[in-house]
Formats: sequence, structure tokens, C-alpha cells
Amino acid sequence: MYRHLSAPPRAFTQLSHELIRHPRLGSDAVRLLTWQLSLPQGARESLSRTAERARIGSTAFTRAKRQLKDEGFVHERRVQAPGGLWITQQLVSSVPLSAAEAAKLLGSAPVPTCGERVPPQVAPSPRIPAVGEPTAPSTGGHPKKHPVEDTSNPPPEPVTSRPAPDDVPEEARALVTALPLLSPALRHIPPGMREELTCLTARWLAAGHTPADIHEHVLRGLPGANTPVHRPGGLLRHLLRDVPPRRLAQPASTGPRVSARLAGTRECAGDHVQPMLFRPLADETHCAACTGDSRANGATAEGVLDSPVI
Repeated sequence: MYRHLSAPPRAFTQLSHELIRHPRLGSDAVRLLTWQLSLPQGARESLSRTAERARIGSTAFTRAKRQLKDEGFVHERRVQAPGGLWITQQLVSSVPLSAAEAAKLLGSAPVPTCGERVPPQVAPSPRIPAVGEPTAPSTGGHPKKHPVEDTSNPPPEPVTSRPAPDDVPEEARALVTALPLLSPALRHIPPGMREELTCLTARWLAAGHTPADIHEHVLRGLPGANTPVHRPGGLLRHLLRDVPPRRLAQPASTGPRVSARLAGTRECAGDHVQPMLFRPLADETHCAACTGDSRANGATAEGVLDSPVI
């Protein structure tokens, strides 16, 4: 191996062999450090700008900078200038420095003021004052006009027929107290909502609904078994807000229903194996087979009634 070395007559930097041959610094870290040490006195070029000029990628630059900081060749700190601007100070040395030594050197360096030139990426943008006097933001309450024209979710109508607390029947209070027993999803009703739910339940009772009707309506409105209810009080308020009219139960039919085809027929009073229906013309009680009249007095037999005809 032969080597030929010519000492440069100008523009050179003296570097120690320990720095060039450092066992824990990669090639990008050594190149970044030697580039910084070769800059003229008073230069303010940042490490990122040096990496850009040296064509060191972002990942390699991050790795090289971390190696230099771990070995004590690079130190950083953030300080606030007198004008309120935060800046980052970087210290590059040719020999490893401890944190105390670097803080002493950085503390002696002057901090740029607002009048001095700062990098464009950290300079504050010019402030343009707003026109007019400052006003407080408008907050609170709904507009006076009811927004029903261009909204899909208008505010709920206020309950105008809410009874006074003294007029609420005890039955309504008992119903609200028993609501958590209907389902595990209703166990955690906020105590502050019990009075409101009692008033809503009283409206159902005033409309003629029974406690069974209220329980059935609440159970019908609960979600499935695997669906959690995060606000049981709000769910009950939603279910009890609107009071539907009470549906009267239809009286149950006592006898069998007869189809229109058998309307006007009568069961024969004679001796038959099975009931016999016939259509009389007057008040006959026996069919033609029983009376033996071929004309059957104008009556016609309809058939056999095996069971209640539907």
C-alpha cells in the first residue's frame, strides 16, 4: 500500500486522528462533523443545512446527529429571545464536551434579539389587526324564531302540561321507583332526573294509561340484550315524553263466528247424528228431512256443522 500526500497551501482544516478514526461514528457523522468544523469563523449554518449540502438523507442525518450527540461532539438547547421568539442553539466542537462544559459555552454566547436576522422558518409572521372594535362572542340560548324551515333536528317542544311537584300522584312516584326493576339497563337512573320522570309518568296516568301500559311501552323501547345503555335517564325521558291516546280493548266474542255464506241459517232441532244447518223461510225449527215435506216449506238444508263454523 503506497500513499501520496500533498499538504494544501490554503483552505485546510486541522483535525485529530481520533476524530477521523472514531470507532463509534459512522461515515455520515464524520462527514457532518468535519464539514461543520471546516466552516469559517462566525458562520451560522445549521446541521440540517450542512446535511443538505453534503447530500446526506433525512434518515442518515438523524442517525449521524444522534451519534454526534451521544459522543459529546454536538449539543443543543432552546432559549427564548427578549422579543418572545424561541430559538435553538447548536454547539459543535472538535473534542467531546460534557453537558456542563457545553452549557457554560452556550451561556456565554449572545442570544439574538428581535432586531437581528433570524432564520426565515422561525420568524414570526406580520400581524394584521382586525377592523373595528373588539366584541365579545355571542353565546347562549336558541334564536327567538323557531328554526323549523331548514333544520332536520329542531329543538324539542317544551312540556307545558307538567304538573306541580305537589300535584304528582304517589302512584307515579312508585312507578318511577320500580323502573330499574324492569331491566338491568335501567339500574343507573340519575337521582336528579327522578322528579322529571315522575312528572312525565303522571301525564301517562292522567291520560288513562295503566301502570302495565307504561311498563309495556318502556320495555318495547329498550334496545337488544347485547346493546349497552349509557344514559338510561335520557332514554326514559325520550320514551315517556309523548303520551299516545289509550287504546280500548275490543270485547272478546262469546260464540263462534259464522261466515257470510251461512248467515241466516238455523240448527235443526231434530234427531241427527251431527248438527244440521238449514235456512228457514219463517220460524221452522226442523229441516225438510225431519218434517218429511218434499218442499221443506221452502227451506233448504245447508250441510252438517261438525264444529264451530269460522
